[in-house]
Amino acid sequence: MKDLVSECPVENAMLVLGGRWRILLVYYLLEGTKRFSELRRDMPKISQRMLTLDLRALEEAGYVTRTIIPQVPVRVEYSLTEEGRRLKTLVEVLGECGDRLASRGYVKAA
Repeated sequence: MKDLVSECPVENAMLVLGGRWRILLVYYLLEGTKRFSELRRDMPKISQRMLTLDLRALEEAGYVTRTIIPQVPVRVEYSLTEEGRRLKTLVEVLGECGDRLASRGYVKAA
């Protein structure tokens, strides 16, 4: 884990939730439990390695739970914990901010 540069609680959150993909993972997991391959389809530009690393980081922080279903082949499912579901408001606010930025032409859709 990186060292903090301030005593701001926002920095604490950004250490875990910052980056390009983690909040997007929360966004898609708010829809319900997903398999690794479903998350890859939801976010086709994320690499398999980055998806794995970000899911592990969110799991370690207590936002995501990983369930292994013993079958052939092994099935792994990811879902939000209660703490992870508490991020719904944050995701909604970020979505509204993104809509406003797009409507002002500040960002373009892919």
